Amino acid sequence: MSEIKSPLPREVADAYVDELVALDPITGTFLGDKESSSRLPDTSPAGQEALAELARRTLARLDEAERLPGADSDIERRCARLLRERLGAELAVHEADESLRSVSNLSSVAHAVRQVFTVTPAQSEEDWAAITERLRAVPDALEGYRRSLALGLERKLYGGPRATATFVEQLGEWADADGEGHGWFEQYAAAGPESLRSRLDAAARSATEAVVRLRDWMRDVYTPAIEGAPDVVGRERYARWVRYFNGTDLDLDEAYAYGWSEYHRLLGEMRSEAEKILPGAGTPWEALAHLDAQGTHIEGVDEVRDWLQSLMDEAMDALDGTHFDLAERVRRVESRIAPPGSAAAPYYTPPSDDFSRPGCTWLPTMGETRFPVYDLVSTWYHEGVPGHHLQLAQWKHVAQDLSRYQASVGMVSANAEGWALYAERLMDELGFLTDPERRLGYLDAQMMRAVRVIIDIGMHLELTIPDDSPFHPGERWTPELAQEFFGSHSSRPADFVESELTRYLSMPGQAIGYKLGERAWLLGRENARTRHGDAFDPKAWHMAALSQGSLGLDDLVDELSRL
Repeated sequence: MSEIKSPLPREVADAYVDELVALDPITGTFLGDKESSSRLPDTSPAGQEALAELARRTLARLDEAERLPGADSDIERRCARLLRERLGAELAVHEADESLRSVSNLSSVAHAVRQVFTVTPAQSEEDWAAITERLRAVPDALEGYRRSLALGLERKLYGGPRATATFVEQLGEWADADGEGHGWFEQYAAAGPESLRSRLDAAARSATEAVVRLRDWMRDVYTPAIEGAPDVVGRERYARWVRYFNGTDLDLDEAYAYGWSEYHRLLGEMRSEAEKILPGAGTPWEALAHLDAQGTHIEGVDEVRDWLQSLMDEAMDALDGTHFDLAERVRRVESRIAPPGSAAAPYYTPPSDDFSRPGCTWLPTMGETRFPVYDLVSTWYHEGVPGHHLQLAQWKHVAQDLSRYQASVGMVSANAEGWALYAERLMDELGFLTDPERRLGYLDAQMMRAVRVIIDIGMHLELTIPDDSPFHPGERWTPELAQEFFGSHSSRPADFVESELTRYLSMPGQAIGYKLGERAWLLGRENARTRHGDAFDPKAWHMAALSQGSLGLDDLVDELSRL
Protein backbone atom coordinates (compact mmCIF):
# COMPACT_ATOMS: atom_id res chain seq x y z
CA MET A 1 0.00 0.00 0.00
CA SER A 2 1.42 3.38 -0.98
CA GLU A 3 2.00 5.92 1.75
CA ILE A 4 -0.43 8.84 1.85
CA LYS A 5 1.54 12.07 1.46
CA SER A 6 0.72 14.88 3.87
CA PRO A 7 -0.02 18.20 2.17
CA LEU A 8 2.48 21.07 2.16
CA PRO A 9 1.25 24.66 2.68
CA ARG A 10 0.45 25.33 -0.99
CA GLU A 11 -1.70 22.21 -1.13
CA VAL A 12 -3.47 23.27 2.06
CA ALA A 13 -4.09 26.69 0.52
CA ASP A 14 -5.49 25.25 -2.70
CA ALA A 15 -7.72 22.83 -0.79
CA TYR A 16 -9.05 25.87 1.06
CA VAL A 17 -9.91 27.55 -2.26
CA ASP A 18 -11.80 24.45 -3.42
CA GLU A 19 -13.83 24.34 -0.21
CA LEU A 20 -14.38 28.09 -0.31
CA VAL A 21 -15.80 27.91 -3.83
CA ALA A 22 -18.25 25.23 -2.67
CA LEU A 23 -19.49 27.60 0.06
CA ASP A 24 -19.17 30.84 -1.92
CA PRO A 25 -20.08 30.53 -5.62
CA ILE A 26 -19.60 34.28 -6.06
CA THR A 27 -15.90 33.71 -5.44
CA GLY A 28 -16.14 30.70 -7.74
CA THR A 29 -17.45 32.82 -10.59
CA PHE A 30 -14.71 35.41 -10.20
CA LEU A 31 -12.21 32.53 -10.37
CA GLY A 32 -13.82 31.24 -13.58
CA ASP A 33 -15.59 28.17 -12.15
CA LYS A 34 -18.57 27.62 -14.46
CA GLU A 35 -20.21 25.23 -12.00
CA SER A 36 -20.76 28.24 -9.72
CA SER A 37 -22.79 30.17 -12.30
CA SER A 38 -26.20 28.94 -11.13
CA ARG A 39 -25.75 29.53 -7.40
CA LEU A 40 -25.34 32.20 -4.75
CA PRO A 41 -23.92 31.73 -1.24
CA ASP A 42 -25.70 31.35 2.07
CA THR A 43 -25.43 34.92 3.33
CA SER A 44 -27.18 34.31 6.64
CA PRO A 45 -25.36 34.16 10.00
CA ALA A 46 -25.13 30.38 9.55
CA GLY A 47 -23.41 30.86 6.21
CA GLN A 48 -20.92 33.28 7.74
CA GLU A 49 -20.15 30.79 10.50
CA ALA A 50 -19.57 28.04 7.94
CA LEU A 51 -16.91 30.20 6.29
CA ALA A 52 -15.29 30.85 9.66
CA GLU A 53 -15.24 27.18 10.48
CA LEU A 54 -13.51 26.48 7.17
CA ALA A 55 -10.86 29.04 8.10
CA ARG A 56 -10.31 27.38 11.49
CA ARG A 57 -9.95 23.91 9.94
CA THR A 58 -7.52 25.26 7.39
CA LEU A 59 -5.32 26.90 10.03
CA ALA A 60 -5.16 23.59 11.91
CA ARG A 61 -4.08 21.84 8.68
CA LEU A 62 -1.50 24.57 8.09
CA ASP A 63 0.00 23.95 11.55
CA GLU A 64 0.67 20.36 10.48
CA ALA A 65 1.89 21.28 7.00
CA GLU A 66 4.49 23.75 8.30
CA ARG A 67 6.19 20.95 10.27
CA LEU A 68 6.82 18.85 7.16
CA PRO A 69 10.13 18.61 5.25
CA GLY A 70 10.10 21.10 2.40
CA ALA A 71 7.75 23.53 4.10
CA ASP A 72 10.62 25.96 4.65
CA SER A 73 11.31 26.52 0.92
CA ASP A 74 10.71 30.09 -0.27
CA ILE A 75 7.64 29.21 -2.29
CA GLU A 76 5.99 27.21 0.52
CA ARG A 77 7.04 29.73 3.17
CA ARG A 78 5.48 32.69 1.32
CA CYS A 79 2.23 30.81 0.82
CA ALA A 80 2.04 29.75 4.47
CA ARG A 81 2.86 33.27 5.59
CA LEU A 82 0.00 34.71 3.55
CA LEU A 83 -2.54 32.02 4.40
CA ARG A 84 -1.98 32.31 8.15
CA GLU A 85 -2.12 36.10 8.13
CA ARG A 86 -5.22 36.32 5.92
CA LEU A 87 -7.30 33.69 7.69
CA GLY A 88 -6.35 35.13 11.07
CA ALA A 89 -7.46 38.60 9.98
CA GLU A 90 -10.72 37.27 8.54
CA LEU A 91 -11.50 35.34 11.71
CA ALA A 92 -10.85 38.41 13.85
CA VAL A 93 -13.42 40.33 11.79
CA HIS A 94 -15.92 37.46 11.94
CA GLU A 95 -15.56 36.87 15.67
CA ALA A 96 -16.23 40.56 16.30
CA ASP A 97 -19.56 40.12 14.43
CA GLU A 98 -18.64 42.73 11.85
CA SER A 99 -20.71 40.92 9.21
CA LEU A 100 -23.82 41.67 11.28
CA ARG A 101 -23.44 45.40 10.63
CA SER A 102 -21.91 45.42 7.16
CA VAL A 103 -23.66 48.27 5.35
CA SER A 104 -21.80 50.08 2.59
CA ASN A 105 -22.21 52.01 -0.63
CA LEU A 106 -19.56 49.83 -2.30
CA SER A 107 -18.84 46.59 -0.43
CA SER A 108 -21.71 44.56 1.00
CA VAL A 109 -23.40 41.24 0.33
CA ALA A 110 -25.97 43.00 -1.84
CA HIS A 111 -23.27 44.67 -3.94
CA ALA A 112 -21.49 41.34 -4.42
CA VAL A 113 -24.75 39.64 -5.44
CA ARG A 114 -25.37 42.23 -8.14
CA GLN A 115 -21.78 42.55 -9.36
CA VAL A 116 -21.28 38.81 -9.87
CA PHE A 117 -23.81 38.87 -12.72
CA THR A 118 -21.54 41.27 -14.64
CA VAL A 119 -18.82 38.60 -14.78
CA THR A 120 -21.00 35.47 -15.07
CA PRO A 121 -20.51 33.73 -18.47
CA ALA A 122 -23.36 34.74 -20.78
CA GLN A 123 -22.43 33.50 -24.26
CA SER A 124 -24.57 30.42 -24.76
CA GLU A 125 -28.09 29.22 -23.99
CA GLU A 126 -26.55 26.92 -21.38
CA ASP A 127 -24.92 29.95 -19.75
CA TRP A 128 -28.23 31.78 -19.63
CA ALA A 129 -29.98 28.74 -18.15
CA ALA A 130 -27.46 28.88 -15.31
CA ILE A 131 -28.03 32.64 -14.99
CA THR A 132 -31.76 31.99 -14.68
CA GLU A 133 -31.11 29.75 -11.69
CA ARG A 134 -28.76 32.34 -10.18
CA LEU A 135 -31.44 35.02 -10.61
CA ARG A 136 -33.87 32.74 -8.78
CA ALA A 137 -31.35 32.55 -5.93
CA VAL A 138 -31.22 36.34 -5.45
CA PRO A 139 -34.21 36.52 -3.04
CA ASP A 140 -32.68 33.98 -0.66
CA ALA A 141 -29.29 35.71 -0.80
CA LEU A 142 -30.76 39.13 -0.02
CA GLU A 143 -32.97 37.64 2.69
CA GLY A 144 -29.93 36.00 4.30
CA TYR A 145 -28.20 39.37 4.31
CA ARG A 146 -31.28 40.97 5.88
CA ARG A 147 -31.32 38.30 8.60
CA SER A 148 -27.67 39.03 9.36
CA LEU A 149 -28.40 42.73 9.76
CA ALA A 150 -31.48 41.96 11.85
CA LEU A 151 -29.36 39.86 14.22
CA GLY A 152 -26.97 42.80 14.40
CA LEU A 153 -29.85 45.01 15.50
CA GLU A 154 -30.74 42.50 18.23
CA ARG A 155 -27.14 42.64 19.47
CA LYS A 156 -26.97 46.44 19.17
CA LEU A 157 -24.34 46.22 16.44
CA TYR A 158 -25.22 49.01 14.06
CA GLY A 159 -24.09 49.99 10.59
CA GLY A 160 -23.40 53.65 9.95
CA PRO A 161 -26.41 55.93 9.30
CA ARG A 162 -24.69 57.70 6.40
CA ALA A 163 -23.83 54.46 4.58
CA THR A 164 -27.33 53.16 5.28
CA ALA A 165 -29.00 56.20 3.73
CA THR A 166 -26.83 55.89 0.61
CA PHE A 167 -27.46 52.15 0.38
CA VAL A 168 -31.22 52.68 0.52
CA GLU A 169 -30.91 55.11 -2.40
CA GLN A 170 -28.82 52.59 -4.36
CA LEU A 171 -31.38 49.83 -3.79
CA GLY A 172 -34.05 52.18 -5.11
CA GLU A 173 -32.00 52.74 -8.25
CA TRP A 174 -31.42 49.02 -8.71
CA ALA A 175 -35.17 48.42 -8.37
CA ASP A 176 -36.04 51.05 -11.00
CA ALA A 177 -32.91 51.34 -13.12
CA ASP A 178 -34.51 53.08 -16.08
CA GLY A 179 -37.02 55.23 -14.24
CA GLU A 180 -39.89 53.35 -15.86
CA GLY A 181 -40.28 50.46 -13.43
CA HIS A 182 -37.67 48.12 -14.88
CA GLY A 183 -35.10 46.95 -12.36
CA TRP A 184 -31.41 46.36 -12.96
CA PHE A 185 -31.87 42.58 -12.98
CA GLU A 186 -34.67 42.87 -15.54
CA GLN A 187 -32.52 45.03 -17.80
CA TYR A 188 -29.69 42.55 -17.41
CA ALA A 189 -31.92 39.57 -18.27
CA ALA A 190 -33.20 41.31 -21.42
CA ALA A 191 -29.98 40.33 -23.18
CA GLY A 192 -30.77 36.62 -22.78
CA PRO A 193 -32.08 34.31 -25.53
CA GLU A 194 -35.74 34.30 -26.53
CA SER A 195 -35.94 30.55 -25.90
CA LEU A 196 -35.61 31.28 -22.17
CA ARG A 197 -37.50 34.57 -22.18
CA SER A 198 -40.41 33.69 -19.91
CA ARG A 199 -38.20 31.94 -17.34
CA LEU A 200 -35.60 34.71 -17.41
CA ASP A 201 -38.15 37.49 -17.06
CA ALA A 202 -39.90 35.76 -14.16
CA ALA A 203 -36.60 35.16 -12.36
CA ALA A 204 -35.49 38.75 -12.94
CA ARG A 205 -38.80 40.13 -11.65
CA SER A 206 -38.42 37.97 -8.56
CA ALA A 207 -34.90 39.37 -8.03
CA THR A 208 -36.17 42.93 -8.40
CA GLU A 209 -38.98 42.26 -5.91
CA ALA A 210 -36.34 41.02 -3.46
CA VAL A 211 -34.40 44.26 -3.93
CA VAL A 212 -37.57 46.23 -3.19
CA ARG A 213 -38.23 44.19 -0.03
CA LEU A 214 -34.69 44.77 1.19
CA ARG A 215 -34.93 48.48 0.39
CA ASP A 216 -38.21 48.82 2.26
CA TRP A 217 -36.85 46.98 5.30
CA MET A 218 -33.66 49.03 5.31
CA ARG A 219 -35.70 52.22 5.06
CA ASP A 220 -38.57 51.38 7.41
CA VAL A 221 -36.93 49.15 10.04
CA TYR A 222 -33.16 49.42 9.93
CA THR A 223 -32.83 53.17 9.44
CA PRO A 224 -34.99 54.15 12.46
CA ALA A 225 -33.28 51.51 14.62
CA ILE A 226 -29.79 52.91 14.05
CA GLU A 227 -30.73 56.58 14.41
CA GLY A 228 -28.04 58.34 16.43
CA ALA A 229 -25.45 55.58 15.93
CA PRO A 230 -21.95 56.85 15.07
CA ASP A 231 -20.62 56.68 11.52
CA VAL A 232 -17.05 56.33 12.83
CA VAL A 233 -15.80 53.09 14.37
CA GLY A 234 -13.24 54.05 17.05
CA ARG A 235 -9.68 52.83 17.58
CA GLU A 236 -10.36 49.18 18.47
CA ARG A 237 -12.60 48.39 15.50
CA TYR A 238 -10.42 50.50 13.22
CA ALA A 239 -7.28 48.55 14.15
CA ARG A 240 -9.10 45.29 13.39
CA TRP A 241 -10.09 46.51 9.94
CA VAL A 242 -6.60 47.89 9.29
CA ARG A 243 -5.23 44.37 9.78
CA TYR A 244 -7.88 42.99 7.43
CA PHE A 245 -7.22 45.45 4.61
CA ASN A 246 -3.47 46.00 5.05
CA GLY A 247 -2.15 42.72 6.37
CA THR A 248 -0.26 44.39 9.21
CA ASP A 249 -0.78 46.03 12.59
CA LEU A 250 0.05 49.64 11.84
CA ASP A 251 1.28 52.37 14.14
CA LEU A 252 -1.75 54.52 13.39
CA ASP A 253 -0.32 57.72 14.81
CA GLU A 254 2.83 57.34 12.69
CA ALA A 255 0.69 56.63 9.61
CA TYR A 256 -1.39 59.75 10.31
CA ALA A 257 1.79 61.84 10.53
CA TYR A 258 3.04 60.28 7.27
CA GLY A 259 -0.19 61.28 5.55
CA TRP A 260 0.39 64.89 6.58
CA SER A 261 4.03 64.84 5.42
CA GLU A 262 2.92 63.61 1.99
CA TYR A 263 0.20 66.24 1.90
CA HIS A 264 2.73 69.06 2.36
CA ARG A 265 5.17 67.56 -0.19
CA LEU A 266 2.51 67.08 -2.84
CA LEU A 267 0.98 70.51 -2.29
CA GLY A 268 4.31 72.13 -3.22
CA GLU A 269 4.60 70.05 -6.41
CA MET A 270 1.00 70.78 -7.36
CA ARG A 271 1.49 74.52 -7.01
CA SER A 272 4.50 74.38 -9.32
CA GLU A 273 2.62 72.37 -11.96
CA ALA A 274 -0.52 74.51 -11.68
CA GLU A 275 1.49 77.64 -12.47
CA LYS A 276 2.26 76.17 -15.91
CA ILE A 277 -1.46 75.76 -16.64
CA LEU A 278 -3.00 78.85 -15.08
CA PRO A 279 -0.35 81.40 -14.04
CA GLY A 280 -1.34 83.19 -10.86
CA ALA A 281 -3.84 80.53 -9.76
CA GLY A 282 -4.54 80.88 -6.07
CA THR A 283 -4.60 77.10 -5.54
CA PRO A 284 -3.86 74.05 -7.69
CA TRP A 285 -7.57 73.28 -7.69
CA GLU A 286 -8.31 76.53 -9.45
CA ALA A 287 -6.07 75.30 -12.25
CA LEU A 288 -7.88 71.96 -12.21
CA ALA A 289 -11.24 73.75 -12.36
CA HIS A 290 -9.88 75.60 -15.38
CA LEU A 291 -9.07 72.24 -16.96
CA ASP A 292 -12.60 71.01 -16.20
CA ALA A 293 -13.94 73.87 -18.30
CA GLN A 294 -11.24 74.37 -20.94
CA GLY A 295 -8.82 71.47 -20.77
CA THR A 296 -8.61 68.45 -23.08
CA HIS A 297 -11.82 66.38 -23.00
CA ILE A 298 -13.31 63.22 -24.49
CA GLU A 299 -16.92 63.64 -25.64
CA GLY A 300 -19.29 60.68 -25.43
CA VAL A 301 -19.57 57.50 -23.35
CA ASP A 302 -18.60 55.09 -26.14
CA GLU A 303 -15.79 57.41 -27.14
CA VAL A 304 -14.30 57.55 -23.64
CA ARG A 305 -14.48 53.77 -23.33
CA ASP A 306 -12.57 53.42 -26.62
CA TRP A 307 -10.08 56.12 -25.64
CA LEU A 308 -9.34 54.39 -22.34
CA GLN A 309 -8.81 51.15 -24.24
CA SER A 310 -6.30 52.86 -26.53
CA LEU A 311 -4.53 54.38 -23.51
CA MET A 312 -4.03 50.93 -21.99
CA ASP A 313 -2.99 49.43 -25.32
CA GLU A 314 -0.38 52.17 -25.79
CA ALA A 315 0.98 51.69 -22.29
CA MET A 316 1.15 47.92 -22.81
CA ASP A 317 3.10 48.31 -26.06
CA ALA A 318 5.51 50.82 -24.55
CA LEU A 319 6.24 48.86 -21.35
CA ASP A 320 6.35 45.28 -22.56
CA GLY A 321 9.91 44.27 -23.35
CA THR A 322 11.39 47.40 -21.80
CA HIS A 323 10.18 47.50 -18.19
CA PHE A 324 8.17 44.24 -18.04
CA ASP A 325 8.18 40.86 -19.78
CA LEU A 326 4.54 39.99 -20.32
CA ALA A 327 2.87 36.81 -21.50
CA GLU A 328 0.47 37.23 -24.42
CA ARG A 329 -2.59 36.40 -22.32
CA VAL A 330 -1.60 39.01 -19.73
CA ARG A 331 -1.59 41.64 -22.50
CA ARG A 332 -5.38 41.32 -22.95
CA VAL A 333 -7.41 43.87 -20.96
CA GLU A 334 -10.76 45.49 -21.78
CA SER A 335 -12.22 48.92 -21.01
CA ARG A 336 -15.90 48.90 -20.01
CA ILE A 337 -18.56 51.24 -18.64
CA ALA A 338 -19.78 50.44 -15.12
CA PRO A 339 -23.48 49.56 -14.69
CA PRO A 340 -25.85 52.23 -13.31
CA GLY A 341 -26.07 52.38 -9.54
CA SER A 342 -22.34 51.80 -9.02
CA ALA A 343 -20.27 53.87 -6.61
CA ALA A 344 -18.47 56.84 -8.16
CA ALA A 345 -14.94 55.41 -8.24
CA PRO A 346 -13.55 53.46 -11.25
CA TYR A 347 -12.61 49.84 -10.53
CA TYR A 348 -11.02 46.72 -12.04
CA THR A 349 -12.08 43.08 -12.18
CA PRO A 350 -9.34 40.47 -12.78
CA PRO A 351 -9.40 37.75 -15.42
CA SER A 352 -10.72 34.29 -14.66
CA ASP A 353 -8.16 31.65 -13.74
CA ASP A 354 -8.05 30.34 -17.32
CA PHE A 355 -8.17 33.85 -18.89
CA SER A 356 -11.38 33.01 -20.77
CA ARG A 357 -12.76 36.16 -19.16
CA PRO A 358 -10.31 39.05 -19.54
CA GLY A 359 -9.34 41.60 -16.94
CA CYS A 360 -11.61 44.66 -17.22
CA THR A 361 -11.50 48.27 -16.12
CA TRP A 362 -14.85 49.90 -15.33
CA LEU A 363 -15.73 53.60 -15.58
CA PRO A 364 -18.84 54.84 -13.71
CA THR A 365 -20.09 57.75 -15.82
CA MET A 366 -22.43 59.16 -13.13
CA GLY A 367 -24.63 60.45 -15.97
CA GLU A 368 -21.80 62.44 -17.57
CA THR A 369 -20.95 62.41 -21.28
CA ARG A 370 -17.94 64.77 -21.22
CA PHE A 371 -14.74 63.53 -19.57
CA PRO A 372 -11.59 65.57 -18.75
CA VAL A 373 -8.42 63.78 -19.80
CA TYR A 374 -6.39 65.03 -16.83
CA ASP A 375 -8.70 63.08 -14.50
CA LEU A 376 -8.40 59.81 -16.41
CA VAL A 377 -4.81 59.16 -17.48
CA SER A 378 -3.13 58.28 -14.19
CA THR A 379 -6.37 56.65 -12.99
CA TRP A 380 -6.16 54.20 -15.90
CA TYR A 381 -2.47 53.63 -15.25
CA HIS A 382 -3.73 52.67 -11.77
CA GLU A 383 -6.72 50.52 -12.72
CA GLY A 384 -5.32 49.04 -15.90
CA VAL A 385 -1.72 49.13 -17.17
CA PRO A 386 0.72 48.96 -15.43
CA GLY A 387 -1.50 48.94 -12.33
CA HIS A 388 -4.07 46.40 -11.20
CA HIS A 389 -4.18 44.52 -14.46
CA LEU A 390 -0.47 43.73 -14.71
CA GLN A 391 -0.28 42.59 -11.10
CA LEU A 392 -3.48 40.57 -10.82
CA ALA A 393 -3.25 39.05 -14.31
CA GLN A 394 0.40 38.12 -13.68
CA TRP A 395 -0.63 36.35 -10.48
CA LYS A 396 -3.10 34.31 -12.53
CA HIS A 397 -0.43 33.61 -15.14
CA VAL A 398 2.05 32.18 -12.61
CA ALA A 399 -0.56 30.53 -10.39
CA GLN A 400 0.90 27.10 -11.16
CA ASP A 401 4.15 28.22 -9.52
CA LEU A 402 2.36 29.73 -6.53
CA SER A 403 -1.04 28.48 -5.45
CA ARG A 404 -4.56 29.42 -6.50
CA TYR A 405 -4.90 31.05 -3.11
CA GLN A 406 -1.92 33.39 -3.56
CA ALA A 407 -3.08 34.33 -7.05
CA SER A 408 -6.67 35.12 -6.16
CA VAL A 409 -8.65 35.07 -2.92
CA GLY A 410 -5.59 35.67 -0.74
CA MET A 411 -5.22 39.22 -2.08
CA VAL A 412 -4.34 41.88 0.50
CA SER A 413 -6.04 45.13 -0.49
CA ALA A 414 -3.08 47.36 0.46
CA ASN A 415 -0.67 45.20 -1.54
CA ALA A 416 -2.75 45.55 -4.71
CA GLU A 417 -3.71 49.19 -4.21
CA GLY A 418 -0.15 50.01 -3.21
CA TRP A 419 1.16 48.46 -6.42
CA ALA A 420 -1.40 50.39 -8.48
CA LEU A 421 -0.38 53.70 -6.89
CA TYR A 422 3.28 52.74 -7.33
CA ALA A 423 2.40 52.10 -11.00
CA GLU A 424 1.14 55.68 -11.35
CA ARG A 425 4.39 56.96 -9.87
CA LEU A 426 6.39 54.64 -12.11
CA MET A 427 4.76 56.13 -15.20
CA ASP A 428 5.74 59.58 -13.94
CA GLU A 429 9.31 58.38 -13.32
CA LEU A 430 9.45 56.92 -16.84
CA GLY A 431 8.41 60.22 -18.44
CA PHE A 432 4.83 59.42 -19.44
CA LEU A 433 3.41 62.44 -17.59
CA THR A 434 5.37 65.40 -18.95
CA ASP A 435 2.25 67.19 -20.22
CA PRO A 436 1.23 69.66 -17.46
CA GLU A 437 -2.46 68.67 -17.63
CA ARG A 438 -1.72 64.99 -17.16
CA ARG A 439 0.95 65.55 -14.53
CA LEU A 440 -1.26 67.83 -12.45
CA GLY A 441 -3.98 65.20 -12.70
CA TYR A 442 -1.50 62.60 -11.46
CA LEU A 443 -0.48 64.82 -8.53
CA ASP A 444 -4.14 65.45 -7.75
CA ALA A 445 -4.70 61.68 -7.63
CA GLN A 446 -1.66 61.29 -5.35
CA MET A 447 -2.98 64.07 -3.13
CA MET A 448 -6.33 62.31 -2.87
CA ARG A 449 -4.54 59.21 -1.52
CA ALA A 450 -2.59 61.29 1.02
CA VAL A 451 -5.82 63.01 2.10
CA ARG A 452 -7.38 59.56 2.51
CA VAL A 453 -4.72 58.61 5.05
CA ILE A 454 -5.32 61.84 6.97
CA ILE A 455 -9.09 61.77 7.10
CA ASP A 456 -9.67 58.01 7.31
CA ILE A 457 -7.47 57.67 10.37
CA GLY A 458 -8.33 61.13 11.66
CA MET A 459 -12.12 60.84 11.67
CA HIS A 460 -12.39 57.20 12.81
CA LEU A 461 -9.98 57.84 15.71
CA GLU A 462 -11.24 61.41 16.20
CA LEU A 463 -7.68 62.76 16.17
CA THR A 464 -6.63 66.39 16.41
CA ILE A 465 -5.76 68.34 13.26
CA PRO A 466 -2.08 69.50 13.55
CA ASP A 467 -1.21 73.10 14.30
CA ASP A 468 0.63 73.48 10.97
CA SER A 469 -2.44 72.48 8.98
CA PRO A 470 -4.01 75.21 6.81
CA PHE A 471 -7.39 73.67 7.67
CA HIS A 472 -9.00 74.00 11.13
CA PRO A 473 -5.77 73.53 13.15
CA GLY A 474 -6.31 72.20 16.66
CA GLU A 475 -9.84 70.88 16.02
CA ARG A 476 -10.87 67.23 16.17
CA TRP A 477 -11.83 65.45 12.98
CA THR A 478 -15.48 64.75 12.23
CA PRO A 479 -17.00 63.30 9.05
CA GLU A 480 -18.29 66.78 8.21
CA LEU A 481 -14.81 68.32 8.49
CA ALA A 482 -13.37 65.39 6.54
CA GLN A 483 -15.79 65.96 3.67
CA GLU A 484 -15.00 69.67 3.61
CA PHE A 485 -11.24 69.01 3.65
CA PHE A 486 -11.50 66.38 0.92
CA GLY A 487 -13.68 68.62 -1.23
CA SER A 488 -11.28 71.56 -0.97
CA HIS A 489 -8.27 69.35 -1.85
CA SER A 490 -9.71 67.45 -4.80
CA SER A 491 -10.74 68.20 -8.36
CA ARG A 492 -13.56 65.69 -8.07
CA PRO A 493 -17.20 66.83 -8.17
CA ALA A 494 -19.27 67.02 -5.00
CA ASP A 495 -21.14 63.76 -5.63
CA PHE A 496 -17.84 61.90 -6.00
CA VAL A 497 -16.51 63.41 -2.77
CA GLU A 498 -19.67 62.44 -0.91
CA SER A 499 -19.58 58.90 -2.32
CA GLU A 500 -15.93 58.52 -1.38
CA LEU A 501 -16.43 59.72 2.19
CA THR A 502 -19.32 57.29 2.64
CA ARG A 503 -17.01 54.57 1.37
CA TYR A 504 -14.33 55.49 3.94
CA LEU A 505 -16.87 55.48 6.75
CA SER A 506 -18.22 52.05 5.78
CA MET A 507 -14.86 50.43 4.88
CA PRO A 508 -12.60 51.71 7.69
CA GLY A 509 -8.90 51.17 7.10
CA GLN A 510 -9.18 50.30 3.41
CA ALA A 511 -8.55 53.74 1.93
CA ILE A 512 -5.21 54.19 3.71
CA GLY A 513 -3.76 51.14 1.97
CA TYR A 514 -3.10 52.98 -1.30
CA LYS A 515 -0.50 55.40 0.08
CA LEU A 516 0.86 53.07 2.74
CA GLY A 517 1.00 50.24 0.21
CA GLU A 518 2.88 52.48 -2.23
CA ARG A 519 5.32 53.30 0.57
CA ALA A 520 5.91 49.57 1.11
CA TRP A 521 6.57 48.97 -2.59
CA LEU A 522 8.98 51.92 -2.78
CA LEU A 523 10.83 50.79 0.34
CA GLY A 524 11.13 47.24 -0.96
CA ARG A 525 12.50 48.50 -4.28
CA GLU A 526 14.99 50.81 -2.56
CA ASN A 527 16.21 48.02 -0.29
CA ALA A 528 16.70 45.72 -3.28
CA ARG A 529 18.47 48.47 -5.21
CA THR A 530 20.81 49.09 -2.28
CA ARG A 531 21.54 45.37 -1.95
CA HIS A 532 22.34 44.89 -5.65
CA GLY A 533 24.03 48.23 -6.32
CA ASP A 534 24.81 48.84 -10.00
CA ALA A 535 23.64 45.31 -10.84
CA PHE A 536 20.04 46.15 -9.93
CA ASP A 537 17.77 45.34 -12.89
CA PRO A 538 14.39 47.14 -12.61
CA LYS A 539 12.71 44.95 -15.24
CA ALA A 540 13.80 41.72 -13.56
CA TRP A 541 12.81 43.10 -10.16
CA HIS A 542 9.36 44.13 -11.37
CA MET A 543 8.64 40.71 -12.86
CA ALA A 544 9.91 38.89 -9.76
CA ALA A 545 7.87 41.21 -7.56
CA LEU A 546 4.71 40.67 -9.62
CA SER A 547 5.20 36.91 -9.62
CA GLN A 548 5.34 36.30 -5.87
CA GLY A 549 1.62 36.61 -5.16
CA SER A 550 0.02 38.67 -2.45
CA LEU A 551 1.45 39.51 0.98
CA GLY A 552 0.58 41.82 3.87
CA LEU A 553 2.58 45.03 4.02
CA ASP A 554 5.23 43.98 6.56
CA ASP A 555 5.79 40.69 4.77
CA LEU A 556 5.75 42.49 1.42
CA VAL A 557 8.63 44.81 2.31
CA ASP A 558 10.63 41.85 3.60
CA GLU A 559 10.09 39.76 0.48
CA LEU A 560 10.61 42.62 -2.00
CA SER A 561 13.89 43.49 -0.31
CA ARG A 562 15.14 39.93 -0.88
CA LEU A 563 14.55 39.97 -4.66
